[in-house]
Amino acid sequence: MNIFRLAGDMTHLASVLVLLLKIHTIKSCAGISLKTQELYALVFVTRYLDIFTDFISLYNTTMKLVFLGSSLSIVWYMRHHKIVRRSYDKDQDTFRHIFLVFPCLVLALVIHEKFTFKEIMWTFSIFLEAVAILPQLVLLQRTRNIDNLTGQYILLLGAYRSLYILNWVYRYFTEPHFVHWITWIAGLVQTALYADFFYYYFQSWKNNTKLELPA
Repeated sequence: MNIFRLAGDMTHLASVLVLLLKIHTIKSCAGISLKTQELYALVFVTRYLDIFTDFISLYNTTMKLVFLGSSLSIVWYMRHHKIVRRSYDKDQDTFRHIFLVFPCLVLALVIHEKFTFKEIMWTFSIFLEAVAILPQLVLLQRTRNIDNLTGQYILLLGAYRSLYILNWVYRYFTEPHFVHWITWIAGLVQTALYADFFYYYFQSWKNNTKLELPA
């Protein structure tokens, strides 16, 4: 494992911890899209079907369990916790996320490396992760005002994917025959979706003003 992969994993973990901190300590999920969290839960469930059959390392298994458990617990909090669910803005979080799931599944059936159930589900999870942030970005654009923890959560998610791109570049030049076009293209699409948010986040940081997205 290289430094970019490790930094990407730790940044991804930090994003989850920031979101859990907001939900668990403040008892609020204001500004958080349940639709995006459900998509991430589906991403991890379909990606880690091999968690109890293919052992790679203790680190790998631990990270899989952490992301699975945290994503499912976030969805539970937002749907069922008697206090947290009251802060969920259902009227603003109206993105039809089912229209992301089915195209990604069809694309995975058409474009994949091997026609097996696990491979199709893994490819589906890669495609779905690339667009899973869309409901969250649409919600932020509608509400405009973004609290610090929500802004940090999305920034860390974007940084995680950017670090993974550096990891792929590093491995391409240091490992023979390292080519994964499906992952690379999906990762670039995912990173591009954060570009607008990054711009406004760093503008607000530079000017020491509250983060707001344009309507």
